[in-house]
Amino acid sequence: MLGRMKIDGRPTRTIVPDADGISVRVIDQTRLPFALEERRLSTLAEAAEAIRIMIVRGAPLIGVTAAYGLAFAMREDASNDGLDRAVATLAAARPTAVNLRWALDRVAGNLRQTASRERFERAFAEAGRIAEEDVASCHAIGSHGGRLIADLARERGRRINVLTHCNAGWLAAVDWGTALAPVYAAYEDGIDLHVWVDETRPRSQGAALTAFELNGHGVPHTVVADNAGGHLMQHGEVDICIVGSDRTTATGDVCNKIGTYLKALAARDTGVPFYAALPFSTIDWSLRDGVAEIPIEERDGREVTHMTGRLDDGGFATVQVVSPGSPVANPAFDVTPARLVTGLITERGVAEASAEGLLALYPERRAAA
Repeated sequence: MLGRMKIDGRPTRTIVPDADGISVRVIDQTRLPFALEERRLSTLAEAAEAIRIMIVRGAPLIGVTAAYGLAFAMREDASNDGLDRAVATLAAARPTAVNLRWALDRVAGNLRQTASRERFERAFAEAGRIAEEDVASCHAIGSHGGRLIADLARERGRRINVLTHCNAGWLAAVDWGTALAPVYAAYEDGIDLHVWVDETRPRSQGAALTAFELNGHGVPHTVVADNAGGHLMQHGEVDICIVGSDRTTATGDVCNKIGTYLKALAARDTGVPFYAALPFSTIDWSLRDGVAEIPIEERDGREVTHMTGRLDDGGFATVQVVSPGSPVANPAFDVTPARLVTGLITERGVAEASAEGLLALYPERRAAA
């Protein structure tokens, strides 16, 4: 159960079953990067709240947490009505990341024909399998994407600069991560690289979480303001952009943290390759037009108007940073059309961002296409 990714040299995972066999422990990501604390989750309400307030976040990790949440619900009410209510509660916690619904459908589907007395154990075991599959998928994403970075290093004969947005590392998954998995793989293979870390307002997942990860693993990196990416690309300081995805359509449109679309536009203008890294569970085969069809989560405006940080004396404070009384909008994601995406890095390889490109990697989906 030890993780491959490290905090201060210690192998770590974001979510692990507890010794009692009826709960899990998760890293509380709302406390990072200044405090490393764990939360114990053992009820449906605790799992749903952890997803909603982003104690856990990132599409793959949300899916795994939801799967365990469904198991917890079966300890409380293992009836079919209880199952349906639990699925609805967890699905409503965050609407954009398709991994959440995918995991719920998979676990619930395994429980429909299972006797009530057996549902908790079966669901808990299935959640564990989903977690292990996520680790394997992210490791494979790292291998495929790491080769892209290695090829650039051989071609250019110098340090490779990677730009990423938000946090799509191991904190967003169970281990390894998606967009950062290629970075970790290339780094461990001895490739000379450096990561530009977008701060990613309003929650600063890049500055707080990606930088925390890279620090813990020893990967060279620099945190920059969100709006610096285009400037860096114009001046040849970015060799490749790799971002994650919370939902990818069957045609290759990519929904990711707000601001991703702007990075893709700058990358296209400057000739920088732009990739999204994602496991199969992030592909929504039912959608074809990401801009029109993907639901975009609108989060609390307080995330924009206020910021929390550590003071020089070691204390913490939340301060208002927006003019009092000004209206605030806080869309959490945007959609990058497939035409701006160089390729999709998946556990099966690198696909062209198109319907045909994805079907070439997932031929079993052709019958349903």
